[in-house]
Amino acid sequence: MKEFDRMADHEWLAEQFEENRGHLRAVAYRMLGSLSEADDAIQETWLRLSRSDSNAIENLGGWLTTVIARVCLDMLRSRTSRREESLEESVPEPSRSQQFQPDPEQEALLADSVGLALLVVLDRLRPAERIAFVLHDMFAVSFEDIGTIVGRSPIAARQLASRARRRVRGVSTVPEADRAQKREIVEAFLAALRRGDIEGLLAVLDPQVVVQVDEAGARQGAPREIRGARNWATGAVAFSQAAHSMQPALVDGSLGLVWAPSGRLSRVLRFVFAGGKIAGIDIIADPAHLSNLDLKILHDIGTNTES
Repeated sequence: MKEFDRMADHEWLAEQFEENRGHLRAVAYRMLGSLSEADDAIQETWLRLSRSDSNAIENLGGWLTTVIARVCLDMLRSRTSRREESLEESVPEPSRSQQFQPDPEQEALLADSVGLALLVVLDRLRPAERIAFVLHDMFAVSFEDIGTIVGRSPIAARQLASRARRRVRGVSTVPEADRAQKREIVEAFLAALRRGDIEGLLAVLDPQVVVQVDEAGARQGAPREIRGARNWATGAVAFSQAAHSMQPALVDGSLGLVWAPSGRLSRVLRFVFAGGKIAGIDIIADPAHLSNLDLKILHDIGTNTES
């Protein structure tokens, strides 16, 4: 009889967890920017729930939100050194038929629905800032509860969210008229790159353009500096597919592009303009350098608003 009761309790708990799964995925995805990592966080949350005394949990939804936030915080803090470990298999998943299998196309669609620009900026926040901003501004969690999660006072948690909010909004240092003209050039460049249009690229590049690639962004054996519009454009069109994940941005207050597949910042192209053309391009891929850039993502071609 006791075994039957345990099975019944487990099934009830699994049903309740499934009802909250969509909310947990939304929270974890905005914190981690990756569906596969969000799914890992969800499974870890289920493991922790299955080991807990469910009778002592008064508000299951709030408890699950707190736990998954803590799991995500740990993942963010150890992202660069985290070992890939399989999750414990002794506790069954609540519904194996509903287990989530990450798919690149589905991840791209979710990134688009959340806002790729927002994900790029969130990815550059410190873990505690990201947790505070996402929980408070997106899910209305109190600063008192957030403080408990990040190990800070409610006042400190409020400051974390405020600091994150300022970084998300960004500040432009380019005069409006000048920026509009340069943005047209950047958008023409991006459109040509996406089409694989060499002549379109040449139309916006200074004939003597200098393209410099940092060590992290250069392919092995490839030159770190390329001079001449045609020399660079001929090779650049090979990246036309990747250009669909690029977006115009303000880079330290100047016009450029960011490449952030699935919202994870990977490359930044910083432009130098002269005579109505792109006269220089810095391609930045070094994580330390990327983390120190002041970025403000602009909406894609055909719009005039910012994120």
